[in-house]
Amino acid sequence: MTQTLSPVLAENIRATNAHDLEALLATFAEDALILDDSREIIGTGAIRGFLAREIVGDHVTYRVTEVVNAPGVTIIRATTEGDFDRTGLPDPVILTHYFSVINGKISAQYTALLRESEY
Repeated sequence: MTQTLSPVLAENIRATNAHDLEALLATFAEDALILDDSREIIGTGAIRGFLAREIVGDHVTYRVTEVVNAPGVTIIRATTEGDFDRTGLPDPVILTHYFSVINGKISAQYTALLRESEY
C-alpha cells in the first residue's frame, strides 16, 4: 500500500534536498541508529558527522518514488543524486530507506541499494 509521508519523514526528505544539516539532524532521536553501507552510526553526535560528510557534504538529493507504511516501519524508495562516488553503482541509483519513528522522531534508519535486477 502506497501512502503519504509522516511529518517527520517529510521533513527529513525536505531537509536532505535542501542540504540543511540542522533541520535534518533535528528529525532524529538523540539515541537514533542509522545502518548505512554496513556501518552503524549511533547517536546524534555520530549522526551529525555522517550527515555532514555523506549527505549534506555530497549534496545528496532524493526523488521519492514510493512510500509504504507497514507495522512499525515506513519504507521510502527514492532515486538518489549527488556528488558521491558512483563507482560500481547502478544508474539510476535507487535507495530504499526503512524508517522507524517513535514519538515523532526517527529512531532507526536502514538504507539498502537496489541493483537493477531487483526493480
